[in-house]
Amino acid sequence: MAGNIKAIKGTKDTLPSESYKLQYIEQAALDTAKAYGFHEMRTPVFEYTELFDRSVGETTDVVQKEMYTFNDKGDRSITLRPEGTAGAVRAFLEHGLFNEPLPQKVCYLTSCYRYEKPQAGRLREFHQFGIECFGAGSPVADAEIIALANSYFNFIGIEKLAVEINSIGCPECRKKYSEALKAYFEDRKSELCETCLSRLDRNPMRILDCKSPVCSEIASGAPVVLDYICDDCRDHFEKLKTYLDALNISYVVNPQIVRGLDYYTRTVFEFVSLDEKTKGLVLGGGGRYDGLIEELGGAAMPACGFAMGLERLLIAMEESGIPFPEAPKCNLSIVTAGENALLKALELSADLRSQGYSVNIDTVGRSIKAQMKFANKINSEFTVVIGDNELENGVAMLKCMDDGTQTEVSLDAFDEGFERAYMNRAVANFDSADFSALTQVDINNLLR
Repeated sequence: MAGNIKAIKGTKDTLPSESYKLQYIEQAALDTAKAYGFHEMRTPVFEYTELFDRSVGETTDVVQKEMYTFNDKGDRSITLRPEGTAGAVRAFLEHGLFNEPLPQKVCYLTSCYRYEKPQAGRLREFHQFGIECFGAGSPVADAEIIALANSYFNFIGIEKLAVEINSIGCPECRKKYSEALKAYFEDRKSELCETCLSRLDRNPMRILDCKSPVCSEIASGAPVVLDYICDDCRDHFEKLKTYLDALNISYVVNPQIVRGLDYYTRTVFEFVSLDEKTKGLVLGGGGRYDGLIEELGGAAMPACGFAMGLERLLIAMEESGIPFPEAPKCNLSIVTAGENALLKALELSADLRSQGYSVNIDTVGRSIKAQMKFANKINSEFTVVIGDNELENGVAMLKCMDDGTQTEVSLDAFDEGFERAYMNRAVANFDSADFSALTQVDINNLLR
């Protein structure tokens, strides 16, 4: 294509041949969230830049290097959202949801934007499934959001995962830990990158999150945050482990997890792939952010949540050979010969579509032979040919494309005849299925 009439680097088109996979994991996300009492929230794609400066943190990679920020026509600084939590908290405060029964439990499917080097599973426009729980300070809430994420991964078939947890303490713990980090990194100050040098005095914890190989190597020997958390934070962390044990969720304590955003406190966690083909890929993560609501102008209120990248989930499922539901098929193609037959097809298709069936009729004037070829190409499950003879006799032959069987159906009660044939085929497929090795996805397909 000429010029810039093409997708921008770091973005990706999702075509009909792939979109059904994304629809599947999105619907599974909403269904899992609903089972835990979380309901969908939608927020604007852009916010005032100040929201992300105050929430995500001025010393994070996201704010310093990755945000898409611009001045609008009113000369206001606007940013495309780099993550979902800040906008959800802003909406929680702006609409007074703190006056509703607590905790408020919301979820979202959202697009996010970060200027990063594009690579597998990391795009400049990407999509997240996230949940936020406002108003619950107990470690039970932490355990529940980890359980929700775990349930979702199990549902879509991603089972080779490690749940890694850590505590980064409260603000008081963080002060002591930051002092220890600063002292440690001062000794190797000359080796740090320019960005980490700027963080040394303001927020040395961010150095632990630097992607530079040199800084990462230096950070690997830094003091461990768990050695600096207070008794209350340690008690919170120990109770979280007890609750995860009660939920039969295996976990690993990884003191290196700090997460890349400043608003986290106490619990942080990540779900890391153990599959050979995607080993080490972080598929989701989150934690507690008890100070963020107050930081953005609300009353002091605990909160926790997580987010996971949908593109990474697709990669993990495809690389691991995890099955998706079949791509949607056309339930019926009505093949017509003549104007009167087309009028009848329009009537029948409207009736069937209103009942939830997918129906195709010819809209380009093809011959009967060409219409049948097209029906095969779009994987029609059934076809029916309607011409003058069928109209005169009031019956037509409904053909199952799987096995070629034909059933005579009255045109005056076509919807009933089609539904009967469709259900008979579904029952036959169900009865013939081998249930001994069915995955959850297979079962979902059979029960659709």
